[in-house]
Amino acid sequence: MRPTFSATASAGAARLGRLTTAHGVIETPAFMPVGTYGTVKAMTPEELTELGAQIVLGNTFHLMLRPGAAVIAAHGGLHRFMHWERPILTDSGGFQVFSLESLRRISEEGVRFRSPIDGREVRLTPEDSMDVQRALRSDIAMALDDCTAHPATETQARQSMERSMRWAARSHAHYHRGDAPAPPGGLFGIVQGGMHLPLRLASLEMLLRLDWPGLAVGGLAVGEPEEERLRVLEGLVPHMPADRPRYLMGVGRPEDIVAAVLRGIDLFDCVIPTRHARNGHLFTASGVINIRNAIYQEDLAPIDASCVCYTCRNYTRSYLRHLDRCNEILGSRLNTIHNLHFYLSLMGALRAALAAGQIESWARGFLAARQTGADAVA
Repeated sequence: MRPTFSATASAGAARLGRLTTAHGVIETPAFMPVGTYGTVKAMTPEELTELGAQIVLGNTFHLMLRPGAAVIAAHGGLHRFMHWERPILTDSGGFQVFSLESLRRISEEGVRFRSPIDGREVRLTPEDSMDVQRALRSDIAMALDDCTAHPATETQARQSMERSMRWAARSHAHYHRGDAPAPPGGLFGIVQGGMHLPLRLASLEMLLRLDWPGLAVGGLAVGEPEEERLRVLEGLVPHMPADRPRYLMGVGRPEDIVAAVLRGIDLFDCVIPTRHARNGHLFTASGVINIRNAIYQEDLAPIDASCVCYTCRNYTRSYLRHLDRCNEILGSRLNTIHNLHFYLSLMGALRAALAAGQIESWARGFLAARQTGADAVA
């Protein structure tokens, strides 16, 4: 089923929306917990549902390596494989083109990697990525792109963007090829171009020559300053089609999400809430605390007195620090429950503020509260 989108309310550039897929409706703005290997680390699907997750993200590159697309296809797709009944978005493997720079070679054909698992050579072309994503049967698939590094000169960014656009056309043609069964979902294109706004606009213009049910902004959250990211969004998003969802890939901190929603972004994903949880960094209304700090050894308060998640209702900072110091698995689970609750509740609060026509005042209050800083963890 091809995803469909409608905006139901707006305030400035920010908007409330509904994204309908074969596995359910996603109320936007929405955050996708990252399930790289077909699991959101430390969480069962039932727990994710209880926390309010509407959609999760799976990683094409890593699932292609382990367990392999054929194994997942034998289960009927990624939904059945991981026992998740709600929507799934799969990335294309393009971020690994960026992040595994030392293990890969890029050509016009695609990318050849040395597997980070066993060193064998692995090929990933736009056609390979589409074949894997079709086998995964994701509701939303992503075109293979070349994620532009930062910093990049105008020439470097142009070469990378133009390669991404050629790969996007090949991805589109192969995902929708006529000699295969109908696609299980829809394919999103990805705007590239680095920090160079004219290249971003050129990328968008090239993508719009083809029919995509949604568009993503890639190549941000790759080390650029916040002001550069916002400048790109402010220059690009107003030109993106209003009748399709806008997905900002890999972002990010709560403050980054709020800023992007105010500029018209609908979908987000990031490893921050789950990775931070495993490293003892816990989100609160006033910032992030590092539970490993000695000041929490005898602290009988919950992580956040205003939080109603399972962890905060039942456990103290002292206990969570104890679990972390003892390397107990339960510590990672409880921390992850809390951080995901924080992120998913944040998205609910953004949607409520948009519905009430109060997004600007809500955002000012949220950002002001976080200036208190907690432990000032990034």
